[in-house]
Amino acid sequence: MSNIYVFSDPHFHHRNMAIRRGFTDEIEMNDYIVKMYNSVVNKRDTCIILGDITMEKANYDILNSLNGTKHIVLGNHDEGQHTKVLQQYVNKICGMLNYKGFILTHCPVHPSQLEFRYSKNIHGHVHTDSLDDPRYVNVSAEVINYTPVLLNSLRNK
Repeated sequence: MSNIYVFSDPHFHHRNMAIRRGFTDEIEMNDYIVKMYNSVVNKRDTCIILGDITMEKANYDILNSLNGTKHIVLGNHDEGQHTKVLQQYVNKICGMLNYKGFILTHCPVHPSQLEFRYSKNIHGHVHTDSLDDPRYVNVSAEVINYTPVLLNSLRNK
């Protein structure tokens, strides 16, 4: 049986982000993220990565190190002109996803979008600055110990 996971903001190859996160350098951060990701996602699973994959299109090949099918919701650091290169490493690219009453985005959506359309907004972008509102679920790498989270486990969170 396959599972669906969510994860955001790996920022692969980003030296300053690695140091801010407490890693020695981007190589240590990349290795840790790949290890944690692959510890839960297997080859039959799908992971929806909610943006900010890397800072440069030349580094998308690290996605080949990640298990499973990868769907990408573009983030503010994912350049639109890089999608042709990114498509070589993933199965789907989009701006947002609607999944079983959830809206999956990179940035949190405006609260008015949640009133009638969606039960929760699963997002990244804010890193450790989670919103104090139960309708928003932050899956930025830092707040989930760099480990993808089962999407269905967020239903009652």
